[in-house]
Amino acid sequence: MKIAILGTRGIPNHHGGFEQYAEYLSVGLHKLGHSVSVYNSSEHPFNKKKFKGVRIIKIYCPEKKYGAFSHFIYDWLCSKDATINNQFDIIYHLGYGSASPAILRFKNKSKAVWITNMDGLEWKRDKWSTHVKFLTKIMERIAIRSSDFLISDNIGIQSYYKINFNTDSKYLAYGADIPDYVDEELILEHNVNSENYYILVARLEPENSIEIILDGFLKSKSRKPFLIVGKHNTKYGALLKSKYQNNIDIRFIGGIYEKNKLDALRKYSSIYFHGHTVGGTNPSLLEAMALGCFISHHNNDFNNAVIKNNIFSFKNCFDVLKIINNYEKSGINDMDSYKNQNINIILNEYSWEKIINQHNQFFISVINN
Repeated sequence: MKIAILGTRGIPNHHGGFEQYAEYLSVGLHKLGHSVSVYNSSEHPFNKKKFKGVRIIKIYCPEKKYGAFSHFIYDWLCSKDATINNQFDIIYHLGYGSASPAILRFKNKSKAVWITNMDGLEWKRDKWSTHVKFLTKIMERIAIRSSDFLISDNIGIQSYYKINFNTDSKYLAYGADIPDYVDEELILEHNVNSENYYILVARLEPENSIEIILDGFLKSKSRKPFLIVGKHNTKYGALLKSKYQNNIDIRFIGGIYEKNKLDALRKYSSIYFHGHTVGGTNPSLLEAMALGCFISHHNNDFNNAVIKNNIFSFKNCFDVLKIINNYEKSGINDMDSYKNQNINIILNEYSWEKIINQHNQFFISVINN
């Protein structure tokens, strides 16, 4: 099969969840014998024509000139190129937000099967204005009507589309692997000690509960360092840094994309906080589970469908306060059992080998039908 993966900034991952997904999936499908191409933004720093056997197609993206609107242009140009210049069997769009007009325009001009990964509930993101949320709902409907097949990365997302649109989608999640070795010494460059700091890893956006988590941390009076991993050179990042600038224990350390360093920071933390609220199955949650982290997650259907245990979940800053105080004052009973449960979920349901094989079987089935 000739497979194109569109909708991300590109691989190797230098941005976030979809880019990481595209990286693992494309390399995995290539190893199974498929010809796989990933579309990369012209802004992506990787300049080789192949990445681990995967063909890289660079397309112009005027992000510096037009900001968020540039993604409509970028997705349009990627879809046009996939339609006109390449004979793909499958064109797989990751996300619909800025891709829907391109899917509507080019799908019927191509012999490929067009598949859209619907991601999370994009129109619920707090960062969007009312007008943008309305536009996103329109894009959602266009993607549903225009795509040949839909993929949901979470059972909760799959149910949402069935209930609200009477539309079937294939459940295919992200993956994670259990690391063979995680170097504890890598955390030392951040001046922290093993199991003596808290951490969250996320895009700095309102719907990721960052203020809820940090407000709860402040109420706890804890003096452990709290590391926030994620790009903070944004408007909301500046707001967060300003709000918490008087607390020296809260440290914004930026995005980290070297997996060995990120794994070390997650694995040896006291508590890994996961505050995502509108996405589906989030890669950072899977990877924290695979590392055997002690995880406190936002209590919602998407996270609960993955972690299957909401004993240490939170809805507000007072829940976070209680979790931190319990951890520091009396400890957590059966912590090792809780960690091992998460690892077993990864082994049984979310290993990359299993996830890639599921994608492979689905792609073959849609081509043969």
